[in-house]
Amino acid sequence: MKVVVYRGARTLEIEERPEAEPRHGELSIAVAYTGICGTDLHIYHGDMDARVGADAVIGHEMSGRIAGIGPGVTGWSVGQPVTVMPTRSCGACAACLQGHSHICHAMQFLGIDSPGAMQSRWNVPADLVLALPEDLSLEHAALIEPTAVAVHDVRRANIAAGDQVVVVGGGPVGLLIAVVAQRGGARVMLIEPDGFRRQVAAELGVEAFDPAATDVVATVNERTQGAGADVAFEVSGSAAGVATAVDVLTTRGRLVMVAIHPQPRPVNLHRFFWRELELFGARLYQRDDMTEAIRLIATGAVDAKRLISRVGAIDSVTDAFTALESGGSVMKVLIDWQEQTR
Repeated sequence: MKVVVYRGARTLEIEERPEAEPRHGELSIAVAYTGICGTDLHIYHGDMDARVGADAVIGHEMSGRIAGIGPGVTGWSVGQPVTVMPTRSCGACAACLQGHSHICHAMQFLGIDSPGAMQSRWNVPADLVLALPEDLSLEHAALIEPTAVAVHDVRRANIAAGDQVVVVGGGPVGLLIAVVAQRGGARVMLIEPDGFRRQVAAELGVEAFDPAATDVVATVNERTQGAGADVAFEVSGSAAGVATAVDVLTTRGRLVMVAIHPQPRPVNLHRFFWRELELFGARLYQRDDMTEAIRLIATGAVDAKRLISRVGAIDSVTDAFTALESGGSVMKVLIDWQEQTR
């Protein structure tokens, strides 16, 4: 089988390895598509070497079909379409005992802490596998994991129909948050400086604004009779994005922090005091978020096809990472493994 191996900053190698039989409690998956996300880019740039290390197999956004069933596993059949929830919790820490296993203190994240989906055969614990509808495109199903992130973030915000929502940052997750929130009845404004991303947003029916050409706070106030937005999602990862997300909020508005900020940011705490604002962290997802993401993509409520900018063969994996980091005219990039698994 073929495997993409991370060798260090900006170095990926494709290796041939023997297939391993699934162990007790595992399923072997013939990977169809692997998506590349921002975390994978951080790994590629060498920013997570302390956690990932050399010779790692990365990747966690995926779809595929069951290729083998390990001892002790029942209820599955070879050829069944599936995806994987790539988080494994310990079950014993404070977070797990409080029912928050998705933010387990000892979380094992597949594709970071253990081998991930950038291999043509992937053996994973059966309890992390989710079945897919037979008629769901496996290409589209590769976006289930990032859609689950958006579902969790929107649920975390407690959005009600009619709420004014501002999403700051129109990358894949920001755009998915906008779509999911809008499907739930919210009035959504997306703030994004990149013209290509605003175009994709428009194609998905999301109203997007260029912050360089729009007074965002004034526009929000105009649409809310001066009150401000009920919820703001910070998905840009920038200091300016944080400031905008805080400034647009109404009294007791809710700021949901989605982006990973590599360093502390200045925050207008006086505005938090003055308007009694609330700040919510939003990390990862739970199993029911994954189930809802499957439903949204399978029913077309999330148009996955419009988010996929490029699909390439495994031999072009380095080009795929280069295209993503360039930031121009690219949303989601997928690696197609199917020629390797036939």
